[in-house]
Amino acid sequence: MTNLGELRRDPNALAEHYTEFGVADRILLTGHSHQAWPDVAREGLLEAFADAAEEVDTKWERAFAKADEMRAGFRALLGDPHGGIALGASTHDLVIRFLSAMDLRERPRLITTDGEFHTLRRQLARLAEEGVEVVRVPSTPVATLAERVAAEVTENTAAVLVSAVLFETSRLVPGLAHLADVCLSKSVNLVVDAYHALGVVPFALHDLGLTNAWVLGGGYKYLQLGEGNCFLRMPAHAQELRPVVTGWYAEFGALADERRPGQVAYASGPDRFAGATYDPTSHYRGARVFRFFAEQGLTPEFLREVSRHQVGFLAEGFDKLGLPENVVTRDRETPLDRVGGFLSLKCADAAGLQAALAERGVRTDSRGQYLRFGPAPYLSDTQLDSALRILDEIVR
Repeated sequence: MTNLGELRRDPNALAEHYTEFGVADRILLTGHSHQAWPDVAREGLLEAFADAAEEVDTKWERAFAKADEMRAGFRALLGDPHGGIALGASTHDLVIRFLSAMDLRERPRLITTDGEFHTLRRQLARLAEEGVEVVRVPSTPVATLAERVAAEVTENTAAVLVSAVLFETSRLVPGLAHLADVCLSKSVNLVVDAYHALGVVPFALHDLGLTNAWVLGGGYKYLQLGEGNCFLRMPAHAQELRPVVTGWYAEFGALADERRPGQVAYASGPDRFAGATYDPTSHYRGARVFRFFAEQGLTPEFLREVSRHQVGFLAEGFDKLGLPENVVTRDRETPLDRVGGFLSLKCADAAGLQAALAERGVRTDSRGQYLRFGPAPYLSDTQLDSALRILDEIVR
């Protein structure tokens, strides 16, 4: 088990488990886009190959067991031990299946914000081009965002789709419980995108008042699960829905049932939102990483403690630099306990700063006008300080 003191030191106590990614020798502040994988992830990849080589087409029993491990891992993060979990290669796959289950002829209205990740932004924009009414609520001020979204909910609304943490600014969105109550009162489906929260902000659904919500997420970022490990948590009433976009795995549990001409059958449980034949390799990798997190005591609460320290360290260090605010600045009005897992810096040229940092060995990422410093638990305070000193040298 690791503790915060061990992680602050140089070398970092976790770094020895990430030798393939060389985290002790590189400053990987890409934690909000692509965290390093622990070395044990390779074990999962090799196990997937070995099972396929040994079992050939009968490998699927073992592969389905890995899928169940992934569902259990996501349930644990959500504090939702009995929740239905549909798995998908991407959140887009899952969003498409969800939207296809909505009766947009009777309820042609979708509500979202202008601060959503590209998965929702692009798809909803395209639906709007085809005549679906899409309401985009301004994401600022964040303090009233959930309340303002709730005010837009009407009887002809099919779904509300919002983020728990805004992907550009790292701002936590408060008031989601109120939004959930409003949606429930009008039988409107609420989808909360928790991708940018899981693994860095505890997200127990009962505590957040979101037990009746759909929750979308994945493991590419803070959970270190790699690509192909996304999920859609379904509320109880999902059993009444029949997605139009549907693969044959969605009737896998009903293949032996008597066929009814003219009626497409669905399996019970979360499999009704399943797709079709998939590459199970990502589940092998993800299941092994979930076990690694358990072995190292990397619980949501501990990871939040680490994240708050690291983001606070970066914010305080950045302020001490006194850099020109017309070049790079940050939001100082939002308390850091209302910030997610990265420090968002507003820049005159975010992409240019990102490129200059990369040339000096500091890997970050940027979106639009925001440069994002994304720390991770395998980085030491010394590495974070080095990144700030290099930023100072570049800007000056």
